[in-house]
Amino acid sequence: MAQPKVEKLITAVDIGSWKVSALIAGRTDTGELAILGTGQRESRGVRRGFIADMERTELAVRETVEQAERVAGTNIEDVWVSFSGGSLVSDVVTVERDMGGYRVEQPDIDDLLTTGQQGIDPDGRIVLHAQPTCFTINGKVPVKKPLGMHADLLGVDIHVVLADGAPLANLDLCVRGAYLNVNSIVASPIATGLACLSEEERDLGVALVEMGAGVTNVSLYAGGMLVGLHSIPIGASDITDDIASSFGIRRSQAERIKCFYGSAMQNPRDFREMIEIAPPHGDVAVPGQAAGPNAEGGKITRAALVGVICERLNQIMTEVNAALAGMGFNSIGRQVVLTGGGAEMKGIADYAQGALGRAVRIGRPRGLSALPEAHSGPAFATLAGLALYGASNPVDLRTMAPAPQTVHRLGAPLWWQRMMRAIKANY
Repeated sequence: MAQPKVEKLITAVDIGSWKVSALIAGRTDTGELAILGTGQRESRGVRRGFIADMERTELAVRETVEQAERVAGTNIEDVWVSFSGGSLVSDVVTVERDMGGYRVEQPDIDDLLTTGQQGIDPDGRIVLHAQPTCFTINGKVPVKKPLGMHADLLGVDIHVVLADGAPLANLDLCVRGAYLNVNSIVASPIATGLACLSEEERDLGVALVEMGAGVTNVSLYAGGMLVGLHSIPIGASDITDDIASSFGIRRSQAERIKCFYGSAMQNPRDFREMIEIAPPHGDVAVPGQAAGPNAEGGKITRAALVGVICERLNQIMTEVNAALAGMGFNSIGRQVVLTGGGAEMKGIADYAQGALGRAVRIGRPRGLSALPEAHSGPAFATLAGLALYGASNPVDLRTMAPAPQTVHRLGAPLWWQRMMRAIKANY
C-alpha cells in the first residue's frame, strides 16, 4: 500500500518556562497530520511565559528545531509559535448589518467583516487573534455559513485576543534569531483548546485549565468560542521550588522526586514510605546537616512530600476557582479539562475535582497520527494544538485586506439589482 503523500510541512514551536519543544508535521493528501519529527530542550531564558534572556532562549529554540529536523530528515524555515504570558486578554466583539430581508451574498459578508475589523479597539495592545466565530441571522439564529440565506439583520461574533506588544516583539526576535520565519504567534489557550477539547465541549461550555511551569491559564469556552481568559502567575515549577526549599535539595533533584514520588492525593502508606534525598552539596548527605522539615538522615517520608505539594496546589486551585467564578462559569458549564505539564502529576484530577467541586478530566492531545508516546501527554497539548492550528489556518481579520469601499448606500441602480436578484431567487 502506497504511503500518503505529504503536501505541506507544518512546524510548531512551544516556548515555555520549563521546556522548549518543536514538532514537524506533514499534512498528507488524505487530510491527516502525520508527525515527522520532534525535539525538546530545557528552557533557559523564559520566566512566567516571558522572555528573560534573549540569547539563551534563542539558543534553546535553535537546538530544539535542529533536533526535530534531524529526526524528520528535512529543513524547515517557517514556524508557528505559542505565547503563554500573563498579558493575554480575551474579548468578543459583535457587529451587525441591516440586510432588509434580502439574500446574503459574499460582498455583504466581506463588508460585515471589514466593519468588524475596523471596530476592534486594541487599547494600546497588539491584536493577537481576531477571528469570526459565529454568524447570526436577525440577532437570534446562529449559523455557520450565512451565504445565500435571507436576513433582516446579519451579525457576526468576532473573538479577539490582545497582548502587550513588548513581550510579543521579544518572542519574535528570539525565533527569528534562530534563523526561522514566524508564520504567526498563537495564544497558548487557543492552541491547547484545539488539541484537547471536542467541538461539542466548546459548544456546550467547558473550562480549560492549563497548568504550565510558570503560568496557569484558565480559559472558558461557550458557544464554540473562547469567551473568557485569566492568567495566574503560579505553576508547576513553584511546586518544584517548594520541594527544594522545604527539604534543602537542588531543583533538579526536587523535580525528579516530584515526578517519581509526588502525588496530589494523600495515602496512609505514605507515612511509612521513605524517600532518600541528597543535600545541595553533593550526592551524599553531609553528617549533622538537616535536610529540611520531616527529614532524618537524608530521608523524608512520602507524606511530607505530598504535604508540600498539596499546600501549593491548594493555592493554585483557590485562584482557579476565583477565576472561574469571575468569568461566570457556574452559569455556562460544569466540565473542567486540566492539561499542561502540571496535569501529569499522579492523582491531580481527583484532587482538582474535590477542590473545584466540578467534574475534571485530563486533556491530552488528539487529532495527530504517529504522535510519539513521549509527546502524547498533557504537557505537549499546546505543541500539538499549534500544529493543528497551522494546518487549519483559520480566518483572521488581521490579515484581511481592507475593502476599497466599506459603506454602501442603496442607490437606485443597486436597489434595482438587489430586487431583481430577490425575484429570480424566489421564482
